[in-house]
Amino acid sequence: MDIIEKAVSVLMHDGTIIYPTETVYGLGADAFSDEAIMKVYEAKKRPLGMPVSIAVADFDMLAAVARIEPFMHGFIETFLPGPVTIIVPSRRVIPEILTGGTGMIGIRMPAHDLALQIIERFDAPITATSANLHGAKDPRTPEECTVPRELFIDGGRLSGTPSTVVDLMNRRILRKGAQAEAVEAFLEKI
Repeated sequence: MDIIEKAVSVLMHDGTIIYPTETVYGLGADAFSDEAIMKVYEAKKRPLGMPVSIAVADFDMLAAVARIEPFMHGFIETFLPGPVTIIVPSRRVIPEILTGGTGMIGIRMPAHDLALQIIERFDAPITATSANLHGAKDPRTPEECTVPRELFIDGGRLSGTPSTVVDLMNRRILRKGAQAEAVEAFLEKI
């Protein structure tokens, strides 16, 4: 069994995985499983009510979990896959706990082959929160991934620059990270 099959097996059984992305290590769990989502909150010691982003493998999966307005298409096609988290209206399939009751969901499409292969083979979104305790430094090395998990996938040292978080409905940056200047310039045009 290869590492992708192991990761998918853990995800299918409501387990958690730590996986590499092009930014930092992520803590992944089945984004449609209440039990798995609770494991993520508990592992991170993250307060309930705080949203958790998800990762998708492709544009079809993105459209299945979010309502994408026509003006958003150009931005999404320009920056995804990539180190950008978009905040967009969620569809009803997304558990409310992930949105923090806001009706909005943060979505990543990592520009990392292994992460995309896991999500694609799992055939559903997974959580895309950083693999650290809530409020701690973003984990860029295996040693910095201190949260409990069933499977760890070693991707070596990662860039360590978190994704830029963009509220696409209001066309504004909520957190500057990777590619922030390019994102800012693009937002001024839409």
